Amino acid sequence: MVAAVRLAKYLAHAGVASRRAAETIVGEGRVTVGGEVVLDPALDVDERSGVAVDGENVEGVESRVVYAVNKPLGVLSTASDPYERPTVVALIGHAGARLYPVGRLDADSTGLILLTNDGELAHRLTHPSFEAPKTYRVRLAGGPVGERALRTLREGVMLEDGMTAPARVRRLQGDRLEITINEGRNRQVRRMCEAVGHPVVALERVAFGELRLGSLAPGAHRRLSEAETRALRTGAL
Repeated sequence: MVAAVRLAKYLAHAGVASRRAAETIVGEGRVTVGGEVVLDPALDVDERSGVAVDGENVEGVESRVVYAVNKPLGVLSTASDPYERPTVVALIGHAGARLYPVGRLDADSTGLILLTNDGELAHRLTHPSFEAPKTYRVRLAGGPVGERALRTLREGVMLEDGMTAPARVRRLQGDRLEITINEGRNRQVRRMCEAVGHPVVALERVAFGELRLGSLAPGAHRRLSEAETRALRTGAL
């Protein structure tokens, strides 16, 4: 007997999108079950239900994979782009799975981003309740960063969408800082630095949890090991 699961979860496990994005896809009327449009992401389905997205049958659970990618400048953190601009997914080429990014890096930012077809893992790494740490190295304008600015970054910065949580901030050489945050607001690190008088000139993500970018070259990728993926899932990495 095939166990039924909620439609959004079924789509996530099939590698269509993250669970949150799958709920949006369902709400947009792009999903049919047994030939009928369904708008309820909580509907119970299984592999016999005839699930399709945009008219394409969803075959069920794919083998789950996770890739680490060093995103270069100008590349978009999306699976596709209507204007045919370069995307992080295109950097992988044909991986035998439908991949999507975990979180985002702006086009003018570089560094570590994860690609996966594992919707549950993507949810765990991006939902605010899990507070997955992300570490960035930034080069700043505005002259030397004083102790007052450092203290504000560490204790919390008032932005237009509210106070940020405390961050770990380490001074590097010259005009560079290393900043670790547990939130994922839009362009958060850039806005934090600008708020203390030091606009970001360059931003690179160097770690997701304890997973480091390391020596991975710009534009290169590697598939994570099963041990690394398990550690990401449990928060142990």
